[in-house]
Amino acid sequence: MTTIQYLDTPDGYQAGACNIGPAEIARRRRSGIVGIGVALVMAVALIAADASPIVRLAIWVPLAVGILGFVQARMRFCVGFAMGGLTNFGDVGTQTKVTDSAALRADRRRALGVTIGVAVVAGVIAVGFALLPL
Repeated sequence: MTTIQYLDTPDGYQAGACNIGPAEIARRRRSGIVGIGVALVMAVALIAADASPIVRLAIWVPLAVGILGFVQARMRFCVGFAMGGLTNFGDVGTQTKVTDSAALRADRRRALGVTIGVAVVAGVIAVGFALLPL
């Protein structure tokens, strides 16, 4: 289990580890709920429609969105903000720019790893669903 340790900075930012605060964490959690919900509804609809295995792979998209939302909330780290060189520890919409190049590299490296990990996990689940004998 990874523990987030905050630096003694006024905003709580830690390069490559934590770039969002409570308001943004809540947004990521909501996107996780919506993404997983859409994936489940879609899975039921695809089963009811007797969709082919290749069509059933389409659950990958909402599934990846949902997993990414929950992962970002848990990690307190937004992939999109990292790639854009941003942080937000205040109200939604009050981002600040990351100006340190080493911190920006650390954020982007972490964002790439998270994105690849989520894509693989969602892909494995989607393939498993597609291969179910229905």
